[in-house]
Amino acid sequence: MKADVRLMITADGSHTAINQILDKTYHSVHGAYQESQRVYIELGLFAAFEMFDDQELCIFEMGFGTGLNALLTAREAERHKRRINYVAIEAYPLPSDEARLLNYDDLFGTNYLPSLHESPWNEPVDLTTYIRLTKLEEQLQNLQTSSRFHLIYYDAFAPTAQPELWEPEIFEQLANLLLPGGILTTYCSRSYVQRNMRAAGLTVEKHPGPLHKRDILRAVKR
Repeated sequence: MKADVRLMITADGSHTAINQILDKTYHSVHGAYQESQRVYIELGLFAAFEMFDDQELCIFEMGFGTGLNALLTAREAERHKRRINYVAIEAYPLPSDEARLLNYDDLFGTNYLPSLHESPWNEPVDLTTYIRLTKLEEQLQNLQTSSRFHLIYYDAFAPTAQPELWEPEIFEQLANLLLPGGILTTYCSRSYVQRNMRAAGLTVEKHPGPLHKRDILRAVKR
């Protein structure tokens, strides 16, 4: 089922989408790019590059959405010449006519968006020399996989919109997807989210967030 969305420009000039059923944005209205760059690239991807040096990275993204996190990851994979196997799950993909209007390629001088959104679901596609993308059209709760990951981008809608995706059972599932030393990053730093992560055996770190966001979380599987 396709998502019911409309696009808007955030404060840093990058697009986000608004889910019209949940009345929630996919990214911060203060800047979609600056949020994704801080939460997922700086705290997640760069840390994983250092921790798992000279390995092909396996990344799992919860909430493919607009494809912004995947696009920024592809850009860094090219810059660092690092191979990445990128698996993203999305229950409600963006309609193709809306995805074509996203301005990320224009902003960043890339050409990833058509491949990101028009590639088939549920099968791997070589997006570039350095990144293989597999998009899964599925709910996280129903995911069945034997794959394990160095890094998880947890980008579900906020607990006020989808509380079921922030429960202890979800973080147990995510912890089981991580390899030893693996990292999970997310924008949500609520106290009970931290408790649920710790209960799943993750070591939780609070870090300064992007503009207008005091704290964000990075969790590590020790």
